[in-house]
Amino acid sequence: MANNKDFKPYISADQVMPEVTATSVILGVLLAVIFGAANAYLGLRVGMTVSASIPAAVISMGVIRMILKKDSILENNLVQTIGSAGESVAAGAIFTLPAIFMWIEEGYDVTLSVVAIAVVSICGGLLGVLFMIPLRKALIVKEHGVLPYPEGTACAEVLIAGEEGGNAAGTVFAGLGIAAAFKFIADGLKLFPSEISYSFKSYKGSGVGMDTLPALLGVGYICGARISSYMMAGGILAWLVIMPLLVAFGADATIFPATVQISQMTVDEVWSSYIRYIGAGAVAAGGIISLVKSLPLIVKTFGENIKSLKNSDKTASTLRTDKDLDIKVIILIIAACLVVLVAVPSTHINIGTALLIVIFGFFFATVSSRMVGLVGSSNNPVSGMAIATLIITTVILKATGVVGGLGMTIAIMIGTVICIIAAIAGDTSQDLKTGYIIGSTPRNQQIGEIIGVIAAGLAMTGVMVLLNNAWGFGTQELPAPQATLMKLVVEGVMGGNLPWNLVFVGVFIAVVIEFLAIPVLPVAIGLYLPIHLSVPIMIGGLIRYWLDHKKYKNDGDKDKVTTAGILYSSGLIAGEGLVGIILAVFAVISVGNGNTIADVIDLTARGIDLGSIGSLVFFLLLTLSLIKFTVWNKKNYK
Repeated sequence: MANNKDFKPYISADQVMPEVTATSVILGVLLAVIFGAANAYLGLRVGMTVSASIPAAVISMGVIRMILKKDSILENNLVQTIGSAGESVAAGAIFTLPAIFMWIEEGYDVTLSVVAIAVVSICGGLLGVLFMIPLRKALIVKEHGVLPYPEGTACAEVLIAGEEGGNAAGTVFAGLGIAAAFKFIADGLKLFPSEISYSFKSYKGSGVGMDTLPALLGVGYICGARISSYMMAGGILAWLVIMPLLVAFGADATIFPATVQISQMTVDEVWSSYIRYIGAGAVAAGGIISLVKSLPLIVKTFGENIKSLKNSDKTASTLRTDKDLDIKVIILIIAACLVVLVAVPSTHINIGTALLIVIFGFFFATVSSRMVGLVGSSNNPVSGMAIATLIITTVILKATGVVGGLGMTIAIMIGTVICIIAAIAGDTSQDLKTGYIIGSTPRNQQIGEIIGVIAAGLAMTGVMVLLNNAWGFGTQELPAPQATLMKLVVEGVMGGNLPWNLVFVGVFIAVVIEFLAIPVLPVAIGLYLPIHLSVPIMIGGLIRYWLDHKKYKNDGDKDKVTTAGILYSSGLIAGEGLVGIILAVFAVISVGNGNTIADVIDLTARGIDLGSIGSLVFFLLLTLSLIKFTVWNKKNYK
């Protein structure tokens, strides 16, 4: 990568092209809502989200270049800048806020209004963007050639290779359409079950199964075989080792938190009563281990960023590519966000807790901005930052007498804002890196981030309320693993009813995994989630492994096949997520006689059900479609 002194952007600073247009704003907002909603659904199902930057970029190119017949790389970049904000807002919101929904369902004296959801989502997103802007010249410009910002650089390469945008966009849309149809047939019409399972009679307490849905296959392909295998290892450890041991040695025992003998419990009940607490301990320990390992970098990062700000060149540049939002505007919006957070009663945030948000928020924003430059957004320990914030704030709240439902709600509200700040700061950094490489106007991108945050924040409010009304959080349909973990952390610190022995079993499993030099978090997530989710992810990972190790004529062919798979998989995730939202709407709209639209379209009520065989056949066809759009697609070799 070229040094910043010799670097010249793809579009020179003296060249003016359309950026902030009605097309770029409308399309960007639409993608922010779509990918935000899809990632919210995905995160609530499997505990992880996927980057929306590259899919948003190729869809933008497909629409702007191929449909509207316009040619503007800067306009495309603004679309992906706005569109990618939805994923980060979704991640911060769905990893924390569902905890309050679950407390309400459990009868705790807590409340959560739609206004509060919108305020913390939007204000958290705005603070993340604004805290990062003063760091742009220090991290993006001066450190060019030192900090690679992998996702931002990759997105720039996709935009520069815009002449291939039509095929790439078509691949995303194909995945989206196929996944949408599959999801509607499986979970809308219910022609076949979307989950199949099997319990071993001779190996009591064990079980296997899989969810036959598109998003999980796509997640596995994008994550690759290594990460998928770590998750699968966690699932095997839980379902084929720990659970059979519980049944073998404690069959006649009634062990807290269960209220019946283990021998009387189903496999799913054993998992729900014991394994999820062990998994929660492992995930919490994994997040904290990740944060502790990053502490030297965090301390160094924070010090260097503060030093860079003090020593920054105060001479304002007149170049288009050097223009940021005015610092006075930044301070004004930050102040407005804090005032709104305090002024809205349903957020339960006061001046003291707002001060905590500023301290933790700016610290983790600076850390996140540099860390994603080194290790990429996928490896940014946002969950560890959120857990650390929750532990510290809950301890402070408890020490000051703010306990019970109110104390837990305030802790989650603060954690939500911090989680969104860290996620958005990383996303903004990657987007500004893309803009720096191609020659966008930073101020326009920053305005785009603000637009995307507001659109995604408003959308998240409706999406979360809708999904909770349709299925509820912490259920089989929406396990909400990260939010459940945050809930357990707050309850534990507040002195709740956690089975600490099980939690510490998970903690020490994580320690053993760390000693083995294996990444803790993917194994811990596999341990925490039902094995039904890890199996299709593993299948997607194996397909990626096969394609990566095939023989190709040259590296260019291999890259095209891999990229096509990532784009198609992104479409699978988006398509299932969108139909998941539509089905949630169907589940709450009444058509009379106590029935909803979901009841009317349910084929099982008419005795039509293809069963597990139908699930396997359709999943096989789905798997073949992934191969069709990668190695069997001759367009990828042209």
